Amino acid sequence: MDILYLLDLTGTSFFAASGAWAGVNRKMDLFGVVVLGLVTATGGGTLRDILLGAHPPFCLRDEMYLYLSVMVSFAVFFFRKRFKVLEQPLLYFDAVGLGTFVVIGTGKAMNFDIGPLGAVLMGAVTATAGGVIRDILSGQVPLVLRREIYASACLAGGFLMVIFHSSGMQDGTASIISALTVIIIRLLAVHFNWSLPKAEG
Repeated sequence: MDILYLLDLTGTSFFAASGAWAGVNRKMDLFGVVVLGLVTATGGGTLRDILLGAHPPFCLRDEMYLYLSVMVSFAVFFFRKRFKVLEQPLLYFDAVGLGTFVVIGTGKAMNFDIGPLGAVLMGAVTATAGGVIRDILSGQVPLVLRREIYASACLAGGFLMVIFHSSGMQDGTASIISALTVIIIRLLAVHFNWSLPKAEG
């Protein structure tokens, strides 16, 4: 089992937890929680594969992603009281999933001989699309559309991944550093309330 596959499963687990936790917070039943966990964990990668022409999508070729998402969603639902010991658990789960999915999406796009900018955008799609679906289904404004640093952290990690790849750095090392960069930027932005500038009148 290589490092990229482990990262992918890690991101799947954390995004599933993120989606399931959003369902718990919205007082959804078990089915709703599992649906949110599934779409958050697999939505971005599925959209990426459709855009890249990789059929069938990754989660249908390797059902481990589906099983893992369902199991994590069940765990969040049944042990939801224990998750409350974390401060804003959704943000922590989301940040880890964000970082891991950026490098997976960017790396897969580069394997399809997509140009650097396209690869970075595919990384951002992989990392953010599932969260957008999660937020829409749970009746919230998607994080990616708020003022918080979110998609920009994904773009930074994706560009870093492309630069490392071009320099000949080992893929595993490049992936870990790029993922950690996204996670750290996102968590710092949450902690210090960083946001991108907006147009003033």
